[in-house]
Amino acid sequence: FFHHHSGIMAEYLKRNKTSGGCPVDHEALKAGKKMGSGCPMEHDEIDPNNMMPATPKQLPHPDQDFNLPTDRVVSSIPKGKEGAKTDNWVYPSPQMFYNAVRRKGGDADEDSMKTVVSIHNRVNEYCWGKILQWEALRGNHTPKLAGFRGRYADLSPKARFCMAMGYDRPFDRHDWVIDRNGEKVRYVIDYYEIGSENKALGDGIDVDLDVRPALDSFGAWWDRTKMLFKS
Repeated sequence: FFHHHSGIMAEYLKRNKTSGGCPVDHEALKAGKKMGSGCPMEHDEIDPNNMMPATPKQLPHPDQDFNLPTDRVVSSIPKGKEGAKTDNWVYPSPQMFYNAVRRKGGDADEDSMKTVVSIHNRVNEYCWGKILQWEALRGNHTPKLAGFRGRYADLSPKARFCMAMGYDRPFDRHDWVIDRNGEKVRYVIDYYEIGSENKALGDGIDVDLDVRPALDSFGAWWDRTKMLFKS
């Protein structure tokens, strides 16, 4: 069961663009557009660090066939924002994830939601592991994640170059901002479907990530050069 759903994870993420972030269309919400009634999630206050409701509700969606778990898994990713209620980021529950996908009009399936959330969490942990490798180049072993944002519509320069060379478009993009000992540093993550199992993730998960520091400073250019020769 797990292998079956993980094998089509990239296709699911392409349809709903939820990898590593919130599937709710917050741009429409901020613009004041009506998204329908009966939403079980509270949207009055949006956390700008992850663009998700600050106090999400976990009531079942009106069209649900059965209830989903509401327990949430604590990640290994430290929070790098002031006033955080927990030391580490907490992943959404299957119920929260389902509600958010349905709220945006996405393709949500109760039967597979627990598996989808589990893979979602594993991909994020994989992403954080790659960021730790970059930060280790600077001797920084205690980075924290300050915030993140989905940017599917904004192709990175590297993705544009790869597409010009004949490669497929990333099915998603996120920018993660880390706290490096008080300094905010942006990372760009492009998500790709690779057509075969990513051995680092296992279980047939056919997703890989291109994670690198954004070229916002000379230091980022130098880090990319060092990683290139290290590889």
